[in-house]
Amino acid sequence: MDIPKRIKERLIQSLKKFQPIIESAKNRDINESDTVTITTDMLGDMFGYDKYSEITSEYAIRGTYCDLAVKLDGKISVLIEVKAIGIELKDNHLKQVVDYAANDGVEWVILTNVQEWHVYRILFKRPIEHEHILYFNILNLNPKNESHLEMLFLLTRDAIRKSALEDFHTQKQATNKFCLAAIILSDPVLVSIRREVRRVSPGVQIQIEDIKTILESEVFKREISGGEEFQEATKNVKRLIKKAQREKETAKAKQEKTITTSETTPFSGEMMMSQPDDQSDESHGNT
Repeated sequence: MDIPKRIKERLIQSLKKFQPIIESAKNRDINESDTVTITTDMLGDMFGYDKYSEITSEYAIRGTYCDLAVKLDGKISVLIEVKAIGIELKDNHLKQVVDYAANDGVEWVILTNVQEWHVYRILFKRPIEHEHILYFNILNLNPKNESHLEMLFLLTRDAIRKSALEDFHTQKQATNKFCLAAIILSDPVLVSIRREVRRVSPGVQIQIEDIKTILESEVFKREISGGEEFQEATKNVKRLIKKAQREKETAKAKQEKTITTSETTPFSGEMMMSQPDDQSDESHGNT
């Protein structure tokens, strides 16, 4: 992930600045209001939001209030629930901010006590679901560690506006155990496996369904290939395979059309090339 130089420098300096502040706040066990203050300062100084126009405190949603909201281009992009630095973040805190987001149609939420940061994506299904995307502990981050800076970058104003968090989520989905299992159990891969089995063991007769059954029952854990997440990943993989096939067919059709067009071009070119010769002969005859 490429982080613009100016943003990387800001993240490094801000991390050095806020780590001792947060450490001191933790030792003093500050209250929630003071924790919100530090969080707001971080959103401005570290993550690059305008504290006066893009960060809203006590954001009202159907009669209840979320601690902070990030507003970009006139639209709420992220809801942030802040707890006091000494409070352990729990599921009931998460439920609160997820409910806020679901009621207001906001896709991204953050649960934090300013030391620990959890980022979730809201899945607008029935019932509403959420997916844990990112976690980091500010006090454990090293300003010299590139991967640590990349985690921080995902929450910056520039990253949110450019959908970097969305891209990170897509990449994470593509490499999780359920997606990888679905890819391995897809028809193109099963065909390749059967071909390799026949290559290393000539004469062995095995069908694709047999390979699939063995992988599901003996290679993968039941928790991977038997749950809803695997079924969802399988649907996505099949959809992407079909999409890739359509794109391949479209590209092939365009290529064939180009070849067909180019085959007619030389004839036209010859006609055009012969014209000067005719004109030359006529000119010579007139002389």
